[in-house]
Amino acid sequence: MTSQPELIVRLARDDRDLLAAQRLRYEVFVEELGGDGALVDHDGRFERDAYDPFYDHMLAIDPARDDGKSLNHVIGVYRLMRGKNAIKAGGFYTEGEYDLSQLLQSGRRLLELGRSCLKSDYRGGKAMWHLWNGLAAYTLEHDIEVLFGVASFHGTDPAPLAAPLSLLHHRYLAPEDIRVRAVAEHFLPLDLMSAATIDAAAGMRAMPSLIKAYLRLGGFIGEGAFVDHDFNTIDVCLLLDTARMNERQRQIYTRGLTG
Repeated sequence: MTSQPELIVRLARDDRDLLAAQRLRYEVFVEELGGDGALVDHDGRFERDAYDPFYDHMLAIDPARDDGKSLNHVIGVYRLMRGKNAIKAGGFYTEGEYDLSQLLQSGRRLLELGRSCLKSDYRGGKAMWHLWNGLAAYTLEHDIEVLFGVASFHGTDPAPLAAPLSLLHHRYLAPEDIRVRAVAEHFLPLDLMSAATIDAAAGMRAMPSLIKAYLRLGGFIGEGAFVDHDFNTIDVCLLLDTARMNERQRQIYTRGLTG
């Protein structure tokens, strides 16, 4: 882990910012995790898709790496899509994996999150905390009520992941009014183990850190998982309903914005 000065978190402003985000996504999702996709540019080393033009791309930038020319300045990425932009895009990215009818019919203000990643040297430090603060500020600015998006377990074989996946199903299944469901053709049931047989501590240790962060804030998951062979992952849909946060969770979520 590298020494981390104060990072700058802001939205992408120009093509250089977007290319830097897509380069970082390539490093993480393609080179590290073995993903691929129709619009992935292996020659240029950019991970991109048809939805990118409709997202706000939130960036964590290390000023020490920013020479004003190269693509090295971006060390963290989150892409964010509000409902009005999803209409322009023809729908949310998540709709390719989950039936979002419950959310879309709710009339609530939605924000889709995706492609969250950090450069390897910045993991385990404050970089994700900076991104989460930027995200909290963004949701407050736009009066967002429900945040959602897919998060991934590496690999497509559910057997080694039975404990964490089953733990999510038995303890963190979303309330019915926001419970989305994985599309039928790729649906993976998550009740792979009974609640009584799960080693909860081991299951939580095997949980990706991003998922654990959502759970600490009062997050839920949708029903079933989506097996994504292109990205070599098993995806769960995370949902965070700001109205259901308790006071402690709300303070964690907005920490750094009020004082």
